[in-house]
Amino acid sequence: MNTEQSACASSGQTEAWEQLNWPQCERHVRRLQARIVKATREGRWGRVKALQRLLTHSFSGRALAVKRVTENQGKRTSGVDGKVWGTPATRYKAISTLRQHGYQPLPLRRVHIPKANGKTRPLGIPTMKDRAMEAVYLLALEPIAETAGDLNSYGFRPKRSTADAIEMCRLALCRKTSATWVLEGDIRGCFDNISHEWMLRHIPTDKVILRKWLKAGFVENRILFPTEAGTPQGGIISPVLANLTLDGLEQRLNEHFRVKILNGQRHHPKVNLVRYADDFIITGATKELLENEVKPLVEQFLHDRGLQLSPEKTCVTHIEQGFDFLGMHLRKYDGKLLIKPSKKNMHAFLEKVRATIRRNKAVEQKFLIKLLNPVIRGWTNYHRHITAAQAFRKAEMVIWQRLWYWAKRRHSDQSVDWIAKRYWHRLGRKRRTFAADSGERKPDGKPKLFRLVDPTETRIRRYVKVKSEANPFDPRWRDYFEDRAFFKRMGIHRHEAGIKP
Repeated sequence: MNTEQSACASSGQTEAWEQLNWPQCERHVRRLQARIVKATREGRWGRVKALQRLLTHSFSGRALAVKRVTENQGKRTSGVDGKVWGTPATRYKAISTLRQHGYQPLPLRRVHIPKANGKTRPLGIPTMKDRAMEAVYLLALEPIAETAGDLNSYGFRPKRSTADAIEMCRLALCRKTSATWVLEGDIRGCFDNISHEWMLRHIPTDKVILRKWLKAGFVENRILFPTEAGTPQGGIISPVLANLTLDGLEQRLNEHFRVKILNGQRHHPKVNLVRYADDFIITGATKELLENEVKPLVEQFLHDRGLQLSPEKTCVTHIEQGFDFLGMHLRKYDGKLLIKPSKKNMHAFLEKVRATIRRNKAVEQKFLIKLLNPVIRGWTNYHRHITAAQAFRKAEMVIWQRLWYWAKRRHSDQSVDWIAKRYWHRLGRKRRTFAADSGERKPDGKPKLFRLVDPTETRIRRYVKVKSEANPFDPRWRDYFEDRAFFKRMGIHRHEAGIKP
């Protein structure tokens, strides 16, 4: 093909990509996913397999997979081949390459990212094509995971979040008759140690493709290493594979720890599981029950999957001593359960704010505000559903102190009043607000100020947990999720609108 023909082909593919009917593609995929849910619920696994094949071979499924990997945060991150699909033409051309016949994934590119405890977490980055292939098969696997998964698993699942997990913890622990002991579970190297043999026997997806992904290996420092266990952190499909591996624990606990009648009296073990990815807690009526019965059952469940609990991080705690879970601290004070930001989470947030201010000593005020606002807004929004007012006040005070030192350093020869008037302004009822001229003007001609987010202005509101049995791929739950999305956009809670949660 000469240069002119190549340019024409590229132009045609660009136009074809831009003219794709995405709503129609999404409707086609949703219909197939709904049929997979129905077949899964009825136990018709032959039908499930046929529908999965239909979806993974459809143009709509492959197009949406390419769209996903070229629009997410990792769209500019390449694998070992160094390629990215950065133009509409390459994206449209990629759709036709997502074929099972002759497909062979390349090794992952291993990188290490820092963890909060100072250690690093290995990430395996697939190539763009391998990511897109994972995204295709994820479209066909996720409806099964949502239909057959644990009811109180909340990590890496659509329409679920940490807020749902924390609210479930509150429901399981808040009453006077609730469990008083908690098993804090931590799985050692969950993603790195899951048994390949177990996944190949139990994960309901194409076994040939799954085996190729699991055995692809990884490259580090230009050396190829084999992968004998685990699913790589960094792959699009890996979180769902991990969830499917850990699903079933809740059902096993419910089967073993039912209400018993002894000597004419009801004995409730009060065993409840709340899991977010590989972090989980299990409540229990007594310490002995959790240590001697629940913990061995969990260890056996994990052993079958090639996993084990971390002895250092797994412990049994009384609710009056409190425990940390997902950045929150849950503890009962005189019989009342309070959920607050954990000390570790609070410290990490304030250190991030301090580091941001420290690294930007010479920038303009409005640029510093632009750097700080997403950090402050993200942290306060994460904690806005719990008892966080006191933590917000402390955060506001610490941020003010650091900004005051930042301002004084810039103008060491100026008076305190001059510095305060230069950087802090009166906005509404607030006497002091760290704000800068945004460069825009109000209708009255006065400068429009760009202000720093104030943590104390975040309203504390009770979160309404998603129904445990709700399935976003099931058409029967479509109205329910549309209602939740509407009230979330409007900032209205269901109890305020007179609607039952």
